[in-house]
Amino acid sequence: MNETKLHNSLRQKNWDETITKDSWMVFKVMAEFVDGYEKLAKIGPCVSIFGSARLKPESRYYEMAVEIAEKITKLGFGIITGGGPGIMEAGNKGAFNAKGRSIGLNIDLPFEQHFNPYINRSYSMNFDYFFVRKVMFVKYSQGFVVMPGGFGTLDELTEAMTLIQTNKIGRFPIVLVGSEFWGGLLDWFKTTLLKEGMIAEGDLELYRVVDTADEAVAHIKAFYDKYSVNVNF
Repeated sequence: MNETKLHNSLRQKNWDETITKDSWMVFKVMAEFVDGYEKLAKIGPCVSIFGSARLKPESRYYEMAVEIAEKITKLGFGIITGGGPGIMEAGNKGAFNAKGRSIGLNIDLPFEQHFNPYINRSYSMNFDYFFVRKVMFVKYSQGFVVMPGGFGTLDELTEAMTLIQTNKIGRFPIVLVGSEFWGGLLDWFKTTLLKEGMIAEGDLELYRVVDTADEAVAHIKAFYDKYSVNVNF
């Protein structure tokens, strides 16, 4: 399948193929944006929880994500996740348990991804395009909790940090959970990115690293106590 996609991407397309596929894709992208804006415009302050789809319920990070989501929900925030299994399920489960707003932004993938059962159905969405989905994550979130995860989680983390670094969104709190898991990456930030002048010293303050649910929630709460935000409930 990968070889077929590669050959197809290199093949010279005729005018009809370009018009019928590439040009019409624009309307599908627009439809996903419009649907997302309409559904999420009135959800109120939310925190996005990112993390691996592969972590099972018996994982300590899964259990911690449930606890974090429950406690953040009780502060008055909705919870946004990618809508699938693993950490996403844990985040939605915590919001569901605390009777808060549980939002799932799912994406069609050939494996791993499916809606978890803890999402408020009026706030469940299915996307074809990662970039549209990421816009929804950052546009409607006032904070980010990043649990251990793979490439997708790293993509979401660096998207949020880049948008805050470049002042494209507000300086919302970013919480990385698991100092042991994130330690190597954060050391690389300091010893390579900072040393080579790729980032500034202040960029290392864009995130907070914690090891417990209480620490994660306390950082979110302290930030919004300072700015007196009106939350959902």
